[in-house]
Amino acid sequence: MNERIIVTYHVGAPPIEIAARAEGLAIEQSVECPLAAVTEQRIRDEILGRVEAIEPIGEARFAVRISLASATAPAEPGQLINMLFGNSSMQPDVTLADVELPPAYPVAFGGPKLGLAGVRAKLGAPRRALTASALKPQGLAPDALASLARRLALGGVDLIKDDHGIADQAFSPFAARVPAVARAVRAANDSRGGTTLYAPHVSGSLDDIRRQLEIVRREGVAAVMLMPMIVGLANFDLIAKEAEGLIVLAHPSLSGAQRIAPDLLLGKLFRLLGADATIFPHHGGRFAYTPGTCRALADAARRDWHDLKPCLPVPAGGIAIDRIAELLAFYGSDVMLLIGGSLLAAGEQLTEQAARFTAEVASHGQ
Repeated sequence: MNERIIVTYHVGAPPIEIAARAEGLAIEQSVECPLAAVTEQRIRDEILGRVEAIEPIGEARFAVRISLASATAPAEPGQLINMLFGNSSMQPDVTLADVELPPAYPVAFGGPKLGLAGVRAKLGAPRRALTASALKPQGLAPDALASLARRLALGGVDLIKDDHGIADQAFSPFAARVPAVARAVRAANDSRGGTTLYAPHVSGSLDDIRRQLEIVRREGVAAVMLMPMIVGLANFDLIAKEAEGLIVLAHPSLSGAQRIAPDLLLGKLFRLLGADATIFPHHGGRFAYTPGTCRALADAARRDWHDLKPCLPVPAGGIAIDRIAELLAFYGSDVMLLIGGSLLAAGEQLTEQAARFTAEVASHGQ
């Protein structure tokens, strides 16, 4: 790969200092040593980062575009993110805002195996917006979680996932929980002619995740959820490839700790590494995402980008049924709305509330 990677950073600095700051970023993210120590001309010509542009984006804030040699970042997730933002992530006034990759990277990583269209095909829903919910709270035993899943599936929810806090705890071991929930969802589907899918949370070491995937396949489960920033980007990329035929959902836990723009991390990079669907907090819920951030993230997941399949945006995080019309007007129909806690709060009326959720979504954006 001889082409260069174009990286955009947002940098806070006085105007008089920004040129030097930009040059320092280019050095830090490439040779990481004083230029006086770079005595070989080939390294200066080919390896050294180059400042391509500096543009003001606010008071004492600038967009800095730097090109990096692709030879320094083979198509391996860990080294790629290291070269994009490794040392510079420790500079508190720098944010990794965007990346333009040469075509060889999307080819090497592959992106979603199923993507938005593949998720729709598994659900038999070619046009309408999709629905999802979460099993919670953690602390419940497998049979209690299975009961929740059955009632959500009877209400017609398209996809039911484990809450990200549910892993392989003693109160709900993965090996007991997944078969119990899978049976409950199958029974509900059989009784109503439904196609509800279950996405268990796979977690732990790479060996743990692979053992869990064996259970997933044995139980005929069609989807899994991972937390890329917890399991590591390299492991996420590998598991997304090994989970051939399964829907891979990416959860955003820990994604706010890196000062990487959410549309880049959750929209583009998770998609690049194989996420078929990306979960993120919608504005106005429990988190501080703005409407602009949410729109940019959904656009990054779905827009044409090299030859990668579009990734399904899954807004979540404290949303409720009374916001469905607003959400679908905002995102359009190529979206999966995830409502968890506000559905579960219905208690004994959970199936009825889930049916209201799915009917409300079905009535919009056909």
